[in-house]
Amino acid sequence: MDYRKKLIAEPNARIKLKDFDPAWHGGHENKKDAAREMARHLERITTVQRLLYGEKRHAVLIVLQGIDAAGKDGVCWHVMQAMNPQGVSVIGFKQPTTTEKEHDFLWRVHPHVPGFGRIAVFNRSHYEDVLVVRVHDLAPKAVWSKRYDQINDFERLLVDNGVVILKFFLWISPEEQLKRFAERLDDPMRQWKISDSDYAERAKWDEYVDAYEAMLEKCSTSHAPWYVIPSNHKWFRNLAVSQILAETLENLHMKLPEPTVDLAKIRADYHAASADPAAPDKAPPPKGA
Repeated sequence: MDYRKKLIAEPNARIKLKDFDPAWHGGHENKKDAAREMARHLERITTVQRLLYGEKRHAVLIVLQGIDAAGKDGVCWHVMQAMNPQGVSVIGFKQPTTTEKEHDFLWRVHPHVPGFGRIAVFNRSHYEDVLVVRVHDLAPKAVWSKRYDQINDFERLLVDNGVVILKFFLWISPEEQLKRFAERLDDPMRQWKISDSDYAERAKWDEYVDAYEAMLEKCSTSHAPWYVIPSNHKWFRNLAVSQILAETLENLHMKLPEPTVDLAKIRADYHAASADPAAPDKAPPPKGA
């Protein structure tokens, strides 16, 4: 199944999250059932990242958004593991600093846009300025309501300059969120992730849903679409993201650049050195080696 078609938030469409089942799992019964397909997608990602890194004609920006415990860190861990870390950066956007507040809301984002050949993952992103800012009234509506068009213009600029943008909204149910909070409480390896705001923010679930729906409706564009990823099942979340990422990059039809040196001459020099008994690599090993 092509999850790009199934899970896309259609541009210019009315978006209601109730139409997206967060427990949907694409016909796979469980993690074991999906594991082989997931492995294939990770292999594909490894291959295309090498092409991206070598060709250096495109950059890739991956945006991850979702309510607390939706799995943004999990995607970074399980999907991005297929990539060479030399070509990937992951940036988490927290509350803006004093300096950042003294600039326009996109000022802190633009420096982290990847260069050609590289991939950047935004764990939360510039969309916080139409999500948290809206839900908590951190700016007047007259200010944040203009940001949808400003974001679309910003992303259009990036796309026109060779940046491929993939935006994943990780969608879980309130029941699944509560279950994951409980698991964190019982897991010493994840207790550090618990914050005072986790349960307090649940009281604003409906407000966040309204904000997410507006984000998807206003900012899913033909050049930078949003994908709504059902994320109650972590293994399906990772599977869907990996497939969409692999197929999007493969559709760039990238090729490695031609060598910049004379390979025939280098081969000839190598064979000549190999045939020379006095060559350094032909010398006997030192005693005791």
